[in-house]
Amino acid sequence: MAPDVSIVVPVYNEAQSLPELATQIRQAMDGAGRSFEVWLVDDGSTDDSWVAIERLHAEEARFAGVRFRKNYGKSAALAAGFARAQGRYVATLDADLQDDPAELPAMLDKLEAGADLVSGWKRKRHDPITKTIPSRFFNTITRWLSGIPLHDFNSGIKAYRCEVVKSVRVYGELHRYIPLLAKWEGYTRIEEQVVGHRPRQYGQTKFGLERFLRGGVDLITVTFLTRFARRPMHFFGGFGTAAFLLGLGILAYLSFVKLFLGEPIGSRPLLILGAVLLLLGAQSFLAGLLGEMIVRPEMENPERYDVKATLTPESERIVSPPRPAALPR
Repeated sequence: MAPDVSIVVPVYNEAQSLPELATQIRQAMDGAGRSFEVWLVDDGSTDDSWVAIERLHAEEARFAGVRFRKNYGKSAALAAGFARAQGRYVATLDADLQDDPAELPAMLDKLEAGADLVSGWKRKRHDPITKTIPSRFFNTITRWLSGIPLHDFNSGIKAYRCEVVKSVRVYGELHRYIPLLAKWEGYTRIEEQVVGHRPRQYGQTKFGLERFLRGGVDLITVTFLTRFARRPMHFFGGFGTAAFLLGLGILAYLSFVKLFLGEPIGSRPLLILGAVLLLLGAQSFLAGLLGEMIVRPEMENPERYDVKATLTPESERIVSPPRPAALPR
């Protein structure tokens, strides 16, 4: 029988936090009368995180695990958990104990009331200024671009209907923009809940300048994706066709002037503009065609991570064989 909720927890060097996190999840879910499973996704940790996951699984099969062969990032970890989630609802938590699992029952109640997605809002944060200022900037820009009235798009604590996470593809740094991707798929009932935010007890924050820059690039990416991801030809082809036709029209006009009116056209700036538009249009059209060729196999093969081992809720331990090397084309 499928559990009421699947909880997906990306894990990267959080061995010290996991036993306490498991206790808090158990207390919160059992206290609310919710059946649950937990997918702890080890994103290539270099500490004893996988040992801690194996220990939790041995104690209680509801705590399942996925182990990556190397670090792929939070988006890949979430994608792996989403793919394996069996619950009616899916929740996410960070593994660093800054998210309180006790917030989840109220978020699940909002899903039962009709929401598609509930995002936590850490109104009072316990993060360094190097993390809070970039976060506020991206939240403001994303809120403006998406029209979604959330204050904390990157909040680690969220709750979804299962069909929402099965519909979105998460990679790169797009985990912070899941609400936008969900809206794009037609899940428009997006709500927010103020949640607590606790100081980090163990380890160090994984946020740095590199993630700030990648997040900025992905903000541009997700804006494009929500409009043209599945059909890049609609963007490049439309622009390319318009530019090509405009350039062709200009050159046709100049040809008429030269052939029928006998006026010289070699020194006219309009000749250069027409030629540039013609070439730009052809190149844009070809870019759209290449985009279509790239997108099609990517959509047919969405899994972009390599799993080393899996601990399922049914107590099985599955060790994945090494992925064979791709043959040269």
